[in-house]
Amino acid sequence: MTFGLKSSLLLLVILLFIDCLHVQAEKCKPSGKIRGKKPPPGECNQGNDSECCEEGKLYTTYKCSPTVSSHTKGWLTLNGFDKDQDGGGPAECDNHYHSNDIPIVALSTGWYNKGNRCFNNITITGNGRSVVAMVIDECDSTVGCDSDHDYQPPCDNNIVDASRAVWKALGVPEHEWGGMDITWSTA
Repeated sequence: MTFGLKSSLLLLVILLFIDCLHVQAEKCKPSGKIRGKKPPPGECNQGNDSECCEEGKLYTTYKCSPTVSSHTKGWLTLNGFDKDQDGGGPAECDNHYHSNDIPIVALSTGWYNKGNRCFNNITITGNGRSVVAMVIDECDSTVGCDSDHDYQPPCDNNIVDASRAVWKALGVPEHEWGGMDITWSTA
């Protein structure tokens, strides 16, 4: 009788463990869609090859990002953090604009984690090099196509939106700046 109880408990523990692994391995799924609005004339800053929202087009939104690991896969994009650049308003972490000559980033909503990563450093690896950059902003994955977001679509859920200094430190030729597969981790 004891052997049967021990076996049953062991099986239950194994099944619970497998179920937990399955839940952790699930991917971040879209949370909804927003309909694009045509920006007023001259209101969408297309610096750094930024995209402007299109009237009536549906854009996917996310409240989550893929799970963070020691080698989190992401998509590096180029962002302007100075005033009147494609980054829109001031940084979410401190409500200030920042120089693009320092290694700084905005993370997708899920990774930004309601500001819990503000002023923390992350290590970005790409192009055979690594750089440490500070998180100072959110690349909003939940809303977009409005004046607060410079009439740009919501960010995907895997974005590390980086200053010029990050791209330079990774040794990427300037004509290739814009989008690149990377990995990142907390520094």
